[in-house]
Amino acid sequence: MLAVDAKTFELTGVLAHYAEHGYARLGRVLDAHGLELLRERADDLMLGRVSYPGFFWQMDAPTGRYEDAPLGLGWQGPSLDYRKLEKLEKDERFLAWMRNPLFERIARALLPPGDISLYRAILFHKGQRGGSEVPWHQDGGKLWGLTRDPELQVWTALDDAPREGGCLEVVPGSHRWGLATPLGGVVPTDQVAARGAERLGVALPVEAGEVVLLHNYVWHRSGPSRTGQRRRGFSACYMDAATRCVRKKKTPRDFFPLFRAGEHP
Repeated sequence: MLAVDAKTFELTGVLAHYAEHGYARLGRVLDAHGLELLRERADDLMLGRVSYPGFFWQMDAPTGRYEDAPLGLGWQGPSLDYRKLEKLEKDERFLAWMRNPLFERIARALLPPGDISLYRAILFHKGQRGGSEVPWHQDGGKLWGLTRDPELQVWTALDDAPREGGCLEVVPGSHRWGLATPLGGVVPTDQVAARGAERLGVALPVEAGEVVLLHNYVWHRSGPSRTGQRRRGFSACYMDAATRCVRKKKTPRDFFPLFRAGEHP
């Protein structure tokens, strides 16, 4: 699926930008055939043509408000109005993309030596009606219930996401501020104002097949799509395999192994 040579792809500038700003662009590294395979499978899953046990589904809110997105409903029948699909490691196409040798090079450059596992593999979808607005947030904290917060997410655009099409927005360098709250998740509005996030935020419009690296602590958000076109983005979160789940209310999670130590790309 790679449109570039994983061994020779230049990462020095990419990794330096990531360290300084909390995000970095890889450019279009998913080839046309791979793009079509992942798009097709995303719709197969939403329309029930392919299914897996233990899959996670969340419908979008008809209001377009993030806080109105229904919780706990699961599969609601064939629809292109799902907001979120999770557990994509169960699918061989998405798993193959997560395990490509370029992503392994990046993960090994940024994570501690040793085995690498997956925290989550998730499809975020904004349908033709526009989808939901997602506020400034961070992907870490007690909300995630881990012994150590992950630091690397790889976000792949399956559709064009222009400025008016629900593209990602980030606050460069905000990963160095640490967690806005111990819980993590949505950044409180008073901190958004105090940090000047609206002034500092940078839009990251992308074309289908482009990939963006995100630090889990970098403030990021996305607005609704106002183009009448769908926006599918696939996010995989890589982490040190020594990380453990410490949640108490449910059975602690086990995490899917991606790369073993000593198996180099």
